[in-house]
Amino acid sequence: MDLYLGIDVGSVSTNLVIIDEKNEVIAYEYLRTRGQPIRAVQEGLKAIAQKIPQGGSICGVGTTGSARYLTGVIVGADTVKNEITAHAVAARLVKPDVQTVLELGGQDSKIILLRHGVVTDFAMNTICAAGTGSFLDHQAARLGIPIEEFGALALRSRSPVHIAGRCSVFAESDMIHKQQVGHLTEDIIAGLCDALVRNYMNNVGKGKEILPPVVFQGGVAANIGIKAAFEKALQLEIFVPPYYHVMGALGAALLSRSAVKKKKTTSFRGFSTSNLDYKTGSFECKGCPNICEIITISLHGELLARWGSRCGKWDNLESSASPAQEVNV
Repeated sequence: MDLYLGIDVGSVSTNLVIIDEKNEVIAYEYLRTRGQPIRAVQEGLKAIAQKIPQGGSICGVGTTGSARYLTGVIVGADTVKNEITAHAVAARLVKPDVQTVLELGGQDSKIILLRHGVVTDFAMNTICAAGTGSFLDHQAARLGIPIEEFGALALRSRSPVHIAGRCSVFAESDMIHKQQVGHLTEDIIAGLCDALVRNYMNNVGKGKEILPPVVFQGGVAANIGIKAAFEKALQLEIFVPPYYHVMGALGAALLSRSAVKKKKTTSFRGFSTSNLDYKTGSFECKGCPNICEIITISLHGELLARWGSRCGKWDNLESSASPAQEVNV
């Protein structure tokens, strides 16, 4: 059985998905990155290797996410793609006529517009926490409510309060004030959901033509309160796919299958990479005013890869230039 592996490594979660030749999901893993992407990838490889059916073999690997280059070197990726491409490809698999993708993760959020199956526009928010899942996590903790119950409580609200959602600091202050004057918890939670959606629409979705079908993916899609808030704001039905929380990895797996068909072979290093001791480091290149931070990765003292220069000076491992002292990260 020919199988394809996709890995999405972000700041909050590390996700792995295995698909077969029919693009059916065979197995997936969702782990916390916890600031250690290499360890998260290795743990994910160990876990998902146990789920491969007898007779199955990995014939292609794709990586995406903020640590896609690092992960690509570790596993031997056949393709390394950005999150926009991976999420768009996955959305098209589950909803072929999709025109809008809403993606909310723990630390960032995105909107992707597709027309006739092609990405025509996108926007990302990596700065303001008020439009991400971390905002909800923090407020749920303040209210002493498990985040898993957050959405259901929001749906019980009959008169959601208005909470300033432009900034997470102001939103928290406003929420505390609403608590002090005696508003019901479910009304405050519904107000927080509305505030997050309002922030998303004002920042990420501003000026975008949002057309149906609309696919909602990312970890926040599990929150039925946010889904309801989006449907109220857009006056459109929102579709949440079955594997909403690992769609980036699913897209990477799909892309790896296409890449291998062209290459005719895979660069996958095998699951044994989960036991190897990789080292990462960095140094500043002072060759020009850009002062690029160059990231390095090595194994047993042998340099495997470098990236980060705008000019490509350090991409060649045989470069004769002499780097500054390397700093482990």
